[in-house]
Amino acid sequence: MQPFSKLLTHMAPFFQLCRIMRPDDANIVGNVHGGTILKMIEEAGCIIGTRHCNTRSGDRCVAALARVERTDFLYPMFIGEVAHVSAEISYTSKHSVEVQVTVLSENILTGAKKVTNKATLWYVPFSLQNVDKITEVPPIEYSNPEQEELGKKRYEAQKLERMETKERNGEVIAAVSVPERHTKEPYTVGFSQSSLIHLIGPSDCTLHGFVHGGVTMKLMDEVAGIVAARHCKTNIVTASVDAINFHRKIKKGCVITVSGRMTFTSNKSMEIEVFVDADPLVEAEKGKYRAVTAFFTYISLDKENKSLPVPPLKLEGEEEQKRFEEGKARYLQSKAKRLAEKEQNQ
Repeated sequence: MQPFSKLLTHMAPFFQLCRIMRPDDANIVGNVHGGTILKMIEEAGCIIGTRHCNTRSGDRCVAALARVERTDFLYPMFIGEVAHVSAEISYTSKHSVEVQVTVLSENILTGAKKVTNKATLWYVPFSLQNVDKITEVPPIEYSNPEQEELGKKRYEAQKLERMETKERNGEVIAAVSVPERHTKEPYTVGFSQSSLIHLIGPSDCTLHGFVHGGVTMKLMDEVAGIVAARHCKTNIVTASVDAINFHRKIKKGCVITVSGRMTFTSNKSMEIEVFVDADPLVEAEKGKYRAVTAFFTYISLDKENKSLPVPPLKLEGEEEQKRFEEGKARYLQSKAKRLAEKEQNQ
C-alpha cells in the first residue's frame, strides 16, 4: 500500500515535531509512558489541523479532536531517544479533517530508527469567536478521484461508529475505594476497577478554554494501566488503543472522573474499557455527562520485557459476561485483521 504522502499532491499539508524523551516521560519501569506518546500524536494533529483550517480568510478557529482510530504500539520507546512525530492531512470533509500521524524513535547514539506508532485522528474546527460554531474546512487536492472516494468512505464509517458509541455508553462506573477493594476477589472486574479525578485547569486547555485531547488521552492511559497492573501485578505496557471517541467538549473548571474496568482477557492480553465523565463546577445545573470513551489493550511483561501469560478474568453476573463476549469478538476481529495484513505484506 502506498504511503499517504504519495497519494496526495505536494499541496497536502505536512508537519513534524521532534523532542528527546526525558525521565519525566517514563512509566514506572523506565519506558516512555504510552499516554505521553498519545499526547504527542494529538499535539501534532492539532497543530496541522488548526493551521490548515486557518488558511482561508474569515473566522479564526481551533481544531478540536473528535476521534482517534485504532492505534498500535509497535515498539517501545526509551528515555534518551528522540521522538519524531510526523502528521499529514489525508482527507477533508466540509466540517472535519483526517490526519495521519507516524511516530519514529531515534537512538541518537547509534542513529537507529524504528516506527513505534501509526494513528489516524479526526478534527473538527470551532470558531474562536463562537465556540458552538463549526467553521468550514478548506479542501485539499488529491492525486486522483479514487483517493478522495476512499477518504469519504473512512469519514462516513467513523461518523457512524462515533454516533453508535455515544448512544451505547450511558452507564456511570462507581469508583472503588481502597477499603472496598479488600472485599473483592482477585482477578475480578471489581478488584482491578479504578478511577482518577482531575480538575481541568488552564494548562490543560486550548485557546477555547476546553481541554486538549492529548491531556485526556494521557489520563485515560494512566487509569487503564492501573487496572492492568492491579490485575496482573507485573510490568504492563500499552499494546494498542481502539477508537477513542470524543462525544462532548470538556471546559476549564470541570472536574473529570476517568474510570476503567477490565472487560476481556486472552492468554496474553487485557482489554480495559475507559470512560471520562465531566462534572461542571461553575455550571452545576448542566449536570454530569459522558465526554470520552475508549478501549485500551495491555500486555504483561517480565523483567526482560518478554510477554507473560495473563491471569483469566473471573466474571460475576450477566453484564460482565456480555462485556467479555463483546471484548472477545473485538479481539478475534483484530487478530484476523493483523494476520491478513501480515500475509498481504509477505
